[in-house]
Amino acid sequence: MKMAMNQEAAQVLALQALAWLVGNDDLVGVFLGTTGASADDLKAQAGDPSFQVSVLEFLTMDDAWVVAFCDEAGHAYETPLMARHVLAGEAGRHWT
Repeated sequence: MKMAMNQEAAQVLALQALAWLVGNDDLVGVFLGTTGASADDLKAQAGDPSFQVSVLEFLTMDDAWVVAFCDEAGHAYETPLMARHVLAGEAGRHWT
């Protein structure tokens, strides 16, 4: 059974993912380089849903990152992708 996720829950998860990234010395630099964001942007844009989407898109690029984040935060492995879809407005889109 799939769990539904609303906008607020998706934003909370994105902020948790951002905090996890910032706490990961190896990945935060990769994130900044990949997104073009600066360290100042992390605070300034944390509440912006489009920035939150970029955080979740980055996280979901690598299964190992998803597993590490979800194991530490206590989320199911599909939750970051679900949150990304909600924040991007794609929650109701089905490709089948």
